[in-house]
Amino acid sequence: MLIDMHIHESKYSLDSKFTLEEAVDRARKVGLNGICITDHESSDIFDEAHEYSKKSNFLVLVGAEILTFEGDILVFGLKDLPNHKMHAIELLRLISKNNGIAISAHPFRNNNRGLGSHIREVNSIISGVEAFNGSTEPHQNLHAYTLATELKLPSVGSSDAHTLDKIGKYATVFEDGIRDELDLIEAVKRGNVYPSILKNDVHYPIDIYRNIHEYEKINKTAV
Repeated sequence: MLIDMHIHESKYSLDSKFTLEEAVDRARKVGLNGICITDHESSDIFDEAHEYSKKSNFLVLVGAEILTFEGDILVFGLKDLPNHKMHAIELLRLISKNNGIAISAHPFRNNNRGLGSHIREVNSIISGVEAFNGSTEPHQNLHAYTLATELKLPSVGSSDAHTLDKIGKYATVFEDGIRDELDLIEAVKRGNVYPSILKNDVHYPIDIYRNIHEYEKINKTAV
């Protein structure tokens, strides 16, 4: 099952250029089985997204992207989002208390919004790493994947789309069927996930340690 785990829509992420409905249409066209709406500091689209998911017969899950003092974190399973900026460890403890998951978003992007090497300090409590982000440079993604592998943390892929053409550039493969946020949370906790890249309308699993040169070649022509 292929899910893009990091997408912004225009109603609650003002820097996005597309609606929920447009996101679902694009996701279908690029072969995804589901998407996660992760707006900035907001999960207000939750009810609307779930209603549209049923109406469109397409899986739409909802999380949020929360900016901490150390960097952005993708959050799933936290019903009440914090109303003030927190340190990463505080947010991670809150998520753990609520049985959710926290994924380091674009850890090494050069915009001071990634956890970077701070992941080492929260390794025991963070749930995973967004190793492949569609709005991040390839070498920064490789750095994130290497660190996640070293620390034995689950790696996910996602587009971080703010424009329609980015949706599905990277996605996450779930080996088990996903029906809702609880299924997604449990799959990440078990580590039954891995990233994929989209090239010429085909999704390829990423295993760069077997063939790093093939990854670099695919990335140059990925859509």
